[in-house]
Amino acid sequence: MVKVKPFAAIRPPKEIVKEVASRPYDVLNSKEAKAEAGEKSLLHIIKPEIDFDPIADEHSQPVYDKAVENFKLWQQRGWLVQDAKECYYVYAQTMEGRTQYGLVVCANVEDYLTGKIKKHELTRKDKEEDRMKHVRIQSANLEPVFFAYPDNAGLNAIVEKTIKAKPAEYDFVAEDGFGHHFWVIDNDEDIAEITRIFSTIPAFYVADGHHRTAAAALVGQERAKANPNHNGTEEYNFFMAVVFPESHLKIIDYNRVVKDLNGLTPEQFLEKLSADFKVEEKGTEIYKPCGLHNFSMYMGGKWYSLTAKEGTYNDSDPIGVLDVTVLSNLVFDKLLDIKDLRTSKRIDFVGGIRGLGELKRRVDSGEMVAAFALYPVSMKQLIDIADTGNIMPPKTTWFEPKLRSGITIHKF
Repeated sequence: MVKVKPFAAIRPPKEIVKEVASRPYDVLNSKEAKAEAGEKSLLHIIKPEIDFDPIADEHSQPVYDKAVENFKLWQQRGWLVQDAKECYYVYAQTMEGRTQYGLVVCANVEDYLTGKIKKHELTRKDKEEDRMKHVRIQSANLEPVFFAYPDNAGLNAIVEKTIKAKPAEYDFVAEDGFGHHFWVIDNDEDIAEITRIFSTIPAFYVADGHHRTAAAALVGQERAKANPNHNGTEEYNFFMAVVFPESHLKIIDYNRVVKDLNGLTPEQFLEKLSADFKVEEKGTEIYKPCGLHNFSMYMGGKWYSLTAKEGTYNDSDPIGVLDVTVLSNLVFDKLLDIKDLRTSKRIDFVGGIRGLGELKRRVDSGEMVAAFALYPVSMKQLIDIADTGNIMPPKTTWFEPKLRSGITIHKF
């Protein structure tokens, strides 16, 4: 069963929350972040390379030093202020008329290390180490991780009571059109009940933020080993997460573009595809996959439907059923000789939030030769994989909307 605790969040005054809150560090490159960051934006703390001219190497020591300096400065200026007591918080997001309600909690390092916080992706050591440096130097979790948990009526009732009892502390629409809403749960009885209910819930599932989760847990483990009086209650044993009931979450597609056809002509490539797929030309209008094991491909100014033939996938296997597995095995490995999606420079990944028009643009520009769109993974598939201890192939899930960074910070 998982362990959570309330915490005294460091957060912006409501009048400036929209100016401080930012998109996460990993959805913007440095140039985009510099263009987007206003004076008070958290991007100056989570991507401090933007404060150098020209933009500095994000892994250099002066950049890490700048992160610490800016975090202190934001607190001195009153742009970030710590709550007086330990609370839980409701954080809701609205996208395309649909609102998902999460609880902001501190999750437990030990739960991650013992597998109660279940992951579905491998992490890269270089990205882990970079995030660990940020957690270490700040002694804080500046950005929340994004977890799912099995639906629970008791927690739903507390959330519903909270949002009906008082107006939102924060309520704003970000520049991307997504709504963000936030309430403070400071009632002692509700706090105790949230802690108790979570102690009956068997697992959290990492939805988004595998590297941040690993980094926070590993820094917590480091601090524990370095403390001769460690007893498990110290604040470094916990890290900040926004946890959502699984039924609230929707995974969107995560698509692929490739730079070459491994020496094949487009005609030869189509012919080889027909061994494992039913290939149908769809013309110039965008074609979206219509179900599991159906893919769309854009190449040479035309869209194609690719439907995997019976026997090319294994629906009884939690990994074999995934369309990323089917595409990787039958196209990237077999035909294009792309063996490792993590390291190959011949392939790139495009989040579905950008739309299939972005795939067309990347190919039409000449940067890429072909694009592949996939049917989205379901929450059930994600949970089946995590529960069986399996790992999804890289770049399988894309959650939207992303959590806004800077709405809450956890200091330890």
